[in-house]
Amino acid sequence: MDRRRLMTTGASLLAGGVLAPARSLAAATRIAPSAARVRPDDAGWPSDAQWDGLSRATSGRLIKVQFPLADAIANPDSPATARLFRDLKNPFFIGDTVGLTQTLGWTDAWTTSPSAYAVAAETSADVAAAVNFARAHRLRLVVKGGGHSYLGGSNAPDSLMVWTRRMNAVELHDAFVPAGCKGRLAPEPAVSVGSGAIWLRAYDAVTTKAGRYVQGGGCTTVGVAGLVQGGGFGSFSKAFGSGAANLLEAEVVTADGVVRIANACTNPELFFALKGGGGGTFGVVTRLTLRTHDLPAMFGAANARIEARSDAAYRQLVEKVVGFYAASLFNPHWGEQIGFRGGTVVNVNMVFQGIDQKTAQETWKPFFDWVKAAPDDYRMSAPLVLALPARHFWDAKVMKSLPGIVKGDDRPDAPAEHFFWSGDGGQVGQVLHGYQSAWLPQALLQPARQGELVDALVQASNTWGVSLHFNKGLAGGAPEAVARTRDTAMNPAAADAFALAITGGEEQPAYPGVKGHEPDLAKGRADAVQIARCMAPLRRLQAGPATYISESDYFEKDWRQAYWGPHYPRLRAAKQKYDSGGLFYVHHGVGSEDWSADGFTRLG
Repeated sequence: MDRRRLMTTGASLLAGGVLAPARSLAAATRIAPSAARVRPDDAGWPSDAQWDGLSRATSGRLIKVQFPLADAIANPDSPATARLFRDLKNPFFIGDTVGLTQTLGWTDAWTTSPSAYAVAAETSADVAAAVNFARAHRLRLVVKGGGHSYLGGSNAPDSLMVWTRRMNAVELHDAFVPAGCKGRLAPEPAVSVGSGAIWLRAYDAVTTKAGRYVQGGGCTTVGVAGLVQGGGFGSFSKAFGSGAANLLEAEVVTADGVVRIANACTNPELFFALKGGGGGTFGVVTRLTLRTHDLPAMFGAANARIEARSDAAYRQLVEKVVGFYAASLFNPHWGEQIGFRGGTVVNVNMVFQGIDQKTAQETWKPFFDWVKAAPDDYRMSAPLVLALPARHFWDAKVMKSLPGIVKGDDRPDAPAEHFFWSGDGGQVGQVLHGYQSAWLPQALLQPARQGELVDALVQASNTWGVSLHFNKGLAGGAPEAVARTRDTAMNPAAADAFALAITGGEEQPAYPGVKGHEPDLAKGRADAVQIARCMAPLRRLQAGPATYISESDYFEKDWRQAYWGPHYPRLRAAKQKYDSGGLFYVHHGVGSEDWSADGFTRLG
């Protein structure tokens, strides 16, 4: 942190009459209960001179946000609009455009809307200046890193955005001890990552270049900070835990504009809240330090598509899949997903670590042999079980040499190392019709209860289609990974679940008012009904609502219990301590019940 610059920034804002001196944390963050945040047409909106003051305080990094889709509304048939809708399938283009988000909206829930201004922060001092300005002027504040929030947390109209994209430095440590923890915690290998970095950048530095492993997200273009604050799962979480479980320390700007260090020894309640309590809620994270692990020798994948020729054969196939997973894959080596579609199809898209290709092939052989032995009942594409040195898993040169595995950044000046998984392409620029998820307890894998799970999967598959994401349930994982994940703010059901069941639907890039590219509202609403029906039998298998905030239903009714379970009162107390005025607001975030749905009016 540039402490001298931070002090200078604070002084300049005080001189400009836009910030009252902070008396205490509570006083500095308090907003009058009756107060509403201001919009551009309101009398309290900052003057041009005041915006200029913020620009000077952030070394000219204040941006008046331009919204590419506004031009598309005005000129729907132009070549520029056609090019824009092609670019909306490139996650790197979206991430580098301040006014866009990776998801463009959700039927009857939200539509991406640009902030009025953004601070393209490069230092914690820039962030502090933006936070102080927003608090002083009662502005709606939004934080965007990777911009992947399904619930719309990365954007808000008429707001000031803190855009952390440029804060992407990565630094490795051989022996890191969190501040204030010397003598209490042992040094361990770690990596410090700027909050605006995407996971591809972190993996390139830690794995490809340094030969270590850091637990991050599966999608290469997801932001590091947002994923960790939401909890954060990657393909190998059963072996290494969630992203939040591996957080050692965070630098964060709280609502009073102070840059704080949070770890197990310093600001421990804030640290706990940042470990799965939800992004954009407790402050603006500017840097995270995560433990790194010894890199396994090999990473690999097992893929297959199996189609049943009758209802009876399909049910038997689902029974076989459930039993096979429980007996052979319910361990730290295996992650990712198996999908059930259309009442006829099972798609296997699994990954593995810590074993070699021969062992993986031997693991799957009994299952594939069983399918091949019944050609009248099943048709199976040639199954593939393949491993490669783990150090190449995010190596762009290697991955781009494998046909169909990844897609590159197609902009003319794009860095060669940019790529994203082809399977993630459908999510880029999407408009969600619906999305639901549920953690499934490991007790369902017991022989006496497997029938219940099979019944629910068959019913869900016949209704819409569902995938079991085994890496997003920690049960069956390495004991240390499970224990560390329990010590986070996420619902403890994550540690007791063998999988996260996910179902959803979307359409490709669309936006209201752009002729020829408008969302299909009728289909969106019809799909949402089917998605809810699909998840209903799986939800009935839960003891209570439990789901993953980053991949959940916008309309989740019991969201406090579902996201955080017994941890919610503790998180609420941390919110009151560090942001009593509710400066940081996101949909269904801790403390959001105090505000109107758009976050502009305080209730009560």
